[in-house]
Amino acid sequence: MLFKSKWTAGVTAALMCACTAPQNDEVKLGKIDVNYPETNKTEVVDNYFGKEVNDPYRWLEDDRSEETGKWVEEQNKVTFDYLSKIPFRDKVRERLEQVWNYPKHSAPFKRGGRYYFYKNDGLQNQSVLYVKETLDGEAQAFFDPNKLSEDGTVALSSSAFSKDGKYFAYAISRSGSDWKEIYVKNVETGEQLKDEVKWVKFSGISWQGDGFYYSAYDAPEEGTEYSGKNEFHKVYFHKLGTEQSADELVWEDKAHALRNFYAYTTDDEQLLVVSGSEGTSGNMLMVKPAGASSFITVVDGFDSDHHVVDNVEGGFLLQTNYEAPNNRLVKVSFENPAPDQWVDVIAESDRLLQGTSVIGAYLFANYLEDAYSKVYRYALEGTEETPVELPGIGSVGGFGGDKEDTELFYTYTSFINPSTIYRYDVTANKSEVYKASEIDFDVTQFETKQVFYESKDGTKVPMFITFKKGTELDGTNPTYLYSYGGFDISMTPRFSTAMLVWLEQGGIYAQPSIRGGGEYGQKWHEGGMLHNKQNVFDDFIAAAEYLIDEGYTSKGKLAIAGGSNGGLLVGACMTQRPDLYQVCFPAVGVMDMLRYHKFTIGWAWAVEYGSSEDSTHFDNLYSYSPLHNLKKDTCYPATMVTTADHDDRVVPAHSFKFAATLQDAQGCEKPTLIRIETKAGHGAGKPTSKVIQEYADKFAFAWYNMGVEPVYQAEEAVSAVK
Repeated sequence: MLFKSKWTAGVTAALMCACTAPQNDEVKLGKIDVNYPETNKTEVVDNYFGKEVNDPYRWLEDDRSEETGKWVEEQNKVTFDYLSKIPFRDKVRERLEQVWNYPKHSAPFKRGGRYYFYKNDGLQNQSVLYVKETLDGEAQAFFDPNKLSEDGTVALSSSAFSKDGKYFAYAISRSGSDWKEIYVKNVETGEQLKDEVKWVKFSGISWQGDGFYYSAYDAPEEGTEYSGKNEFHKVYFHKLGTEQSADELVWEDKAHALRNFYAYTTDDEQLLVVSGSEGTSGNMLMVKPAGASSFITVVDGFDSDHHVVDNVEGGFLLQTNYEAPNNRLVKVSFENPAPDQWVDVIAESDRLLQGTSVIGAYLFANYLEDAYSKVYRYALEGTEETPVELPGIGSVGGFGGDKEDTELFYTYTSFINPSTIYRYDVTANKSEVYKASEIDFDVTQFETKQVFYESKDGTKVPMFITFKKGTELDGTNPTYLYSYGGFDISMTPRFSTAMLVWLEQGGIYAQPSIRGGGEYGQKWHEGGMLHNKQNVFDDFIAAAEYLIDEGYTSKGKLAIAGGSNGGLLVGACMTQRPDLYQVCFPAVGVMDMLRYHKFTIGWAWAVEYGSSEDSTHFDNLYSYSPLHNLKKDTCYPATMVTTADHDDRVVPAHSFKFAATLQDAQGCEKPTLIRIETKAGHGAGKPTSKVIQEYADKFAFAWYNMGVEPVYQAEEAVSAVK
């Protein structure tokens, strides 16, 4: 998430301010005619436990067929023709580029005596990895992913330095695919080694001695790379200087095709950990101390989550939610690793323990309290809790390092504060600003407040609301309501450069921490999974109703958005309450809840959703599946579905079938478009140029369909930008 050209007010740029009444007659709802391509229907019927379900667009699941390719081309033509007719679309993109164009840095980290950090000059498609011999020394470009492709669609997805800092292993992704390739570079000489590892997926890179561990699948059959079911995940060890065919198979499970396995070592490389999962939560755990001939099984079930933090004498530290929904840190003995023998180091409390690390002679614990970060320093025994002073309500990243470190670097960000990097003295427990953001924009004109609203069943749900100071709550403010609601993922304060362009229009950004996420631990997560999934949609609908009731916005000025599981959220909420919103943005969403498990890694989500092959879950899935709950001749909000041709996480067939069904069902003149990005995937690694254009299209589409026209007044630019 790293991104000198500095944009200065008064040059070509202009302030965009919102006007509720359009000044141009073209900016009215329904003024752009849309002629959708005819989508062929076929006779396909599935029988689920006596219930017949039609699937007339099943043929769109073949995303490599000539017929589907033609459909994609025709749909994109309609969409981009519509977008091109929005009179202010290009101005929105220009404004996004202006605001985006500032240097972005990551926190530095130390490897082999050198300091490394990522930097994006402003509009570079990919961030560059730099190196410095000393913290105050001159930075040199060490690895530039922008040189891997002309259009920026080849991205650095992960990397790892060897313990001595001599080698740099890195994984790249092409066009946003989850498939990775691993290569190795000699740090001292800059030489690219001959090592090459392919068909890596859902894997880290973890060094031990003269090689590294990784996870991979067998090479897929030609033509199924982006949609075929991923089965029999394996862990390998690659020794430097050898061919991939000689890699050691460390772990596999021939009896269970639908399990994933991951390997990692502790910082001192003295303990190898193998974690296995049957889905997206819950894992079994095995460890292998250096010199041992076999693994020690620590946990053999999948009911709880466990992660090894570090090894200690006679055992290791483990963060777990076993009998602790808010997580705890325990010490596990190699001789007696059973859970009933675990000893608390940091006991469970009423706040959520997100992560722990050992740096210097201390333990650091990162907590979530009402969805924002708090950090505490402990003695290694878990005693002497001392808070780390943070700037305010926001999110913290970092607090990683080695046992011998006396300093570390962390980042702090919030909805209105770009990432600031702090240098922290481990012993003195003191922070100082190392590098502040150089964004040339007056963020002090905005504010964020946290509210708690009541969901359908009476549950109190927190929501962050960000807006320009002095905003009147008169129901006229364009509002962008965004959330996720699943997989134990917490919605915390985060800075979005794009949202500055929305906010400076007098717009509002709202982010509720709905159930299904991890903001309040495993109980909050479980409150929005499986048969409790409807709670997620109820929480989001209640957030929309709160914003309307309190005067922040109105139905005609409300846009809802979410991606992946959040795309499912938007799809379900727009089918359940189509009257409540003006604009909907379901992005790369899971829209077919009856067949999601048949593609790539979809089977792993059954622990979260349940499977239509199980009679106890079918009725529940069918009740909210966005694809199956679109009703003919219903007036749905103006909708732009977004997906990408290389998305092999949530395959684009979900969005294809949903868009085709929505266009057939739409009962009014509001547009129902699908925007299909090329040479892109689920989102990770997307080039800056593509990200900016997508935001420009979304904002332009939203404002146009809200009847809002951004007005450019160059002489007033200084009111928004310093």
